[in-house]
Amino acid sequence: MQTFVLAGGCFWCLDAVYRVLRGVKDVVSGYTGGTVAGPTYEEVCTGRTGHAEAVAVTFDPEVIPASVILDVFFTLHDPTQLNRQGADVGTQYRSAMFYDGPEQKELFEAAIERAKTYWDGTIVTTLEPLGEWYRAEEYHQDFFAKNPGQGYCLAVAQPKVNKIRTSYAEYVIAA
Repeated sequence: MQTFVLAGGCFWCLDAVYRVLRGVKDVVSGYTGGTVAGPTYEEVCTGRTGHAEAVAVTFDPEVIPASVILDVFFTLHDPTQLNRQGADVGTQYRSAMFYDGPEQKELFEAAIERAKTYWDGTIVTTLEPLGEWYRAEEYHQDFFAKNPGQGYCLAVAQPKVNKIRTSYAEYVIAA
């Protein structure tokens, strides 16, 4: 198993998308990249903790290649927007990849290079060493499945899930 920690806007969207892929064994929403120990969602939302909303995606590379996990990341969010995704604005919504060693950093760098071929503009995704990881509150875990009728889920998360279902159909779990 491998785990990648990725941030690309609200963690609800990343969580929802990665849960539909074969080979993904776990997705945990949380916070990393900041300076405050044990932050709460409310604290992270202020933008003053330095943390990003992120997901820890654990997957089986024998079922779904690491490159696909990373290409999905660059498909489901806009890595050209600095410190925002759509209406979500602040450093907590930055596009970031948190590596746990030189091998992961190299994989992430290669993914950024691939992403440049299908995004017009400069990729602003940061590469940051993985520091302390804080699991988000329980109500954030698998939020989309628990709240399918919620406005944000319908307007923002569902279209992203649909896009990945189409673009990466060979890796999607049969409904």
